[in-house]
Amino acid sequence: MKQVEIADQALREAAGKGMDEFLQVFVNALREASGSEELTAEAMNEMNSDQITLLAWDTLHQEIMSGGFVQLIHNGYGPFIFKNPFAKALKLWGLREPSKLIYEAHTLYNKYGAQIEHDCTYDEFMALYEQFPEFEELDDFFVTNEEEWTSDIAQYVDNHIDNFATITT
Repeated sequence: MKQVEIADQALREAAGKGMDEFLQVFVNALREASGSEELTAEAMNEMNSDQITLLAWDTLHQEIMSGGFVQLIHNGYGPFIFKNPFAKALKLWGLREPSKLIYEAHTLYNKYGAQIEHDCTYDEFMALYEQFPEFEELDDFFVTNEEEWTSDIAQYVDNHIDNFATITT
């Protein structure tokens, strides 16, 4: 396992700014430890399941908040989110609602993923939202609950800090 370290002072400052900043300190440290912004299979082999789950949440969160499940799938994150035990891990963290959402989106991914993942122009990409409106309800549900779920994840990380990083003085 790679050693992931976070300075106590940096963590305290981030926590004082809010849950998003608190989680971002961990995400940044994990990405730095992996040596890449993109999480590779090699890097995942050096992380534990909680660390991978947090990075999967970060990827999901960024993609959904900026363009929804269609964007997430088109950008190639479908296999990472849907073909790994991410939804199960969220359930084990006590996050049943987002876990259920991932399972629902997984069903649509299995049905439409190949069509959404193909290379296309910007206009063709934008048309995907009209071609696959079933994702819109899932996107809306995520956005509606995002703040609560992010808070729940921040609480999980705070209660299990040692699973994510070593805090240094």
